Amino acid sequence: MTAVILATACAVVYGTADFFGGLATRRTQVLSVVVLSQLAGLALVLVLMPALPGAPGGPALLWGLAAGLSGAAGLALFYRALATGVMSVVAPATAVTSAALPVLFGLATGERPQFWALVGVVLALGSVLLVSQDRSAGGRGASGGLAAALLAGAGFGGFFILLALAPRDAGLWPLVGARLSSVAAVTAVALATGRALRPRAGTLRVIVAAGVLDMVANVLYLLAQRQGLLSLVAVLVSLYPASTLLLARQVLGERLNGVQVAGVACALGAVALIAVA
Repeated sequence: MTAVILATACAVVYGTADFFGGLATRRTQVLSVVVLSQLAGLALVLVLMPALPGAPGGPALLWGLAAGLSGAAGLALFYRALATGVMSVVAPATAVTSAALPVLFGLATGERPQFWALVGVVLALGSVLLVSQDRSAGGRGASGGLAAALLAGAGFGGFFILLALAPRDAGLWPLVGARLSSVAAVTAVALATGRALRPRAGTLRVIVAAGVLDMVANVLYLLAQRQGLLSLVAVLVSLYPASTLLLARQVLGERLNGVQVAGVACALGAVALIAVA
């Protein structure tokens, strides 16, 4: 039950972070958003280190470094997709891929969830597909951002898997390694391509909010994964588009159609099934 609560909270926070990140990328360059948000997250995890101490061994940092590279690639692609497409389409498309990869990995490595939990997994993946159905304005932006969204999902899925491979007694050190590698990689890309990292006026607060919330969600994921099965935790975390979608509706006026409302209901049912299994 603890893992379910942590993973569900993680999904809500991830969705909120992605909403802020999407807003920022509509106003300034993607690489600027990624680098500055990652720096904000790094500052937060360093502050949280004393609260969740662990052993800073080589494996913890190495798995974290690898996860950071995968996550940074996914984040850059995801923010680009959000900037060019419709949030209510991009976020769910990314979530399907980011959930499917850890589920397949978990099952391949011997995880065997109970029957009703598996039913919840199927319902959760189906709910993400339903939420992604957008018929407004002919689905504007859906095809343009879909490829980037799917690749971003693969990056996020790799992030979840690689973090799960870190030692369980590592505390927050894997996240420190992840942030160090992601900041270094994206900064190197920005310098190599001559992109400016200075954000436009009025966007810094939104970028910092996205980075802080993203790190809070990462901590919740790490704690949830250590309490439960990867194949279940990753699916619950993948429900984050629901909060992104609701925020997009309230702030940006993006409307939900009947199919999307059904998808949100299915997501709630999936959480209930996995919780009672």
